[in-house]
Amino acid sequence: MQLSNSEEQLMEHLWKLEKAFMKDLLEAFPEPKPATTTVATLLKRMIDKKFVAYNEFGNSREYYPLVKKTDYFSKHVNGLIKNFFDNSASQFASFFTTETKLSKKELKELRKIIDVQLQKKKK
Repeated sequence: MQLSNSEEQLMEHLWKLEKAFMKDLLEAFPEPKPATTTVATLLKRMIDKKFVAYNEFGNSREYYPLVKKTDYFSKHVNGLIKNFFDNSASQFASFFTTETKLSKKELKELRKIIDVQLQKKKK
């Protein structure tokens, strides 16, 4: 199951806040803020998709994510690699490092990340 762009934007706020009431979510948006009804509709769809749940406190609902941000994006990156790069992480890495105009500093940081992961694999 996938989130729409609007749902992803709302989910980003919820991941940052961890738990939030409607007013907290509305405050998290930059101007112009979406209508309360828009956010309520998005939350309902996200609840139906099992991305969000809530606890009731009287007439108020405190929303919280059911899916971790890392799990959500990991699934999408893996799907991207599978669908667009013939399930080859090295093809993806080649594309990513050549087509995204990374700076020399960023490439060195990527090398460090890879080196750390290689060290972990040796253990």
